[in-house]
Amino acid sequence: MNFRQFLHGRAAVVLMSMTVLIASPVPAQAAPARAKPKAKAIATGVAARKATPAAAVDPALAAAIRNEAGGKIADFYQSRGFRPLWTTLQGRIGTAAQEFLQYLDEAEVDGLRSSRYKPDALREAIARSDQGGAVEIAKADVALTKAFVRYVADMRKVRNVGMTYVGKGLKPAKVADSTILRVAALKNFGDYVRAMGWMSPHYLRMRSALRAAERKGADRETLSVLRLNVERARVLPSPAVRHIVVDAAAARLYYYQDGEQVGSMRVVVGARETQTPMLAGYVNWAIFNPYWNVPDYLVRDNVARKILSGRTLDSMHMQALSDWSAQPAVLDPATIDWQAVRDGRQDLRVRELPGAWNSMGKVKFLFPNDEGIYLHDTPNRDLLVKEDRHLSNGCIRLEDAPALGRWMMGKSFGTKSEAPEQAVPLPAPVPVYLTYLTATAGTKGVALLADVYGRDGRRGERPEPLL
Repeated sequence: MNFRQFLHGRAAVVLMSMTVLIASPVPAQAAPARAKPKAKAIATGVAARKATPAAAVDPALAAAIRNEAGGKIADFYQSRGFRPLWTTLQGRIGTAAQEFLQYLDEAEVDGLRSSRYKPDALREAIARSDQGGAVEIAKADVALTKAFVRYVADMRKVRNVGMTYVGKGLKPAKVADSTILRVAALKNFGDYVRAMGWMSPHYLRMRSALRAAERKGADRETLSVLRLNVERARVLPSPAVRHIVVDAAAARLYYYQDGEQVGSMRVVVGARETQTPMLAGYVNWAIFNPYWNVPDYLVRDNVARKILSGRTLDSMHMQALSDWSAQPAVLDPATIDWQAVRDGRQDLRVRELPGAWNSMGKVKFLFPNDEGIYLHDTPNRDLLVKEDRHLSNGCIRLEDAPALGRWMMGKSFGTKSEAPEQAVPLPAPVPVYLTYLTATAGTKGVALLADVYGRDGRRGERPEPLL
């Protein structure tokens, strides 16, 4: 096993443990009242893993480690009988340490300062251990473990990249040293190791693209955008957590479970004037046969204009309503001053009735947020085949709403009744992250996407390291 397998295998469980915690579901607020849903346990496979069988430990080395370690580090070593973490059975610091040092040398790729981890001092400690006895080996082993704990914890610290967290527990939190250390005694993590499953696949792609671009001497603008996207991707969870990612820049949706991407589809997202925000929340409800509440500006600029030109609400499958309550009265269109509505002097609630014409399609998925954003079906299938799909009023129109619904519900999806606004709770809330990644990496190299929303700022500027 090389160091990257060693490091990411252990870090996988650290961050899987953390992401399981941050994915704890909460009940929806913007939906009909019901009992709080009980979240299903998120299976990561960690609990079922067995501790590595204890190997024989040189008593002198064990005693030296006992004397050198302190605090949580001491608790960790005690839990493994004061066996060293980095030292081979032959009493030498193993090759994993050398590769770890190389990883620390390139920490700026991860937005971190290499000097924080003192790689030169670690190299000196290792050199002394090669010539010394148990005491020097213990000092080097413990120093490497301390650096490892700091590095993994720092990797999960995030910048303010414009993400709004509207679901409790979704914002990445500080990882306790004890959590990081607890995983070091576990066995190799298989697929998590090979796939670096402790970080989002989006982060891994952005990071790989940045490293490749730096090696090839890419221009300043490319490097700047890649660094910004690394930070945006850092806040996304591991695929071990069941969740949805909507990338508004690429107009695509991805969903993950049990360490793998299990689905992807095209979506239509907000136009430049009506952008899809960056936010994270929990999808709690599926609403079948939905109404569509027409936005105020469309009531003014579209509906009222058509009425004044001779159209009727009935011909547009719409109703005018008295207010925004749950049970409003339906108004007689003849009693409404449509010119006042057109001029913006009168506010009016208008909704589109369920049916084949409805802009929501057959279903919408709600997650509480102040932006009024949700995921929904669409009858306008022609928009989904366009290359530029920045065409909506901010909500996300789905290429395959039934497929996403079946995955979230875990059972047959749909309803036999044609009654409007049928609210069906999900078995467990599903985290959804709306992000904006304006770079991509593939077999042909790095490509920058159009910054449709103008969020990349002054391309070419280098962000300060996290630490």
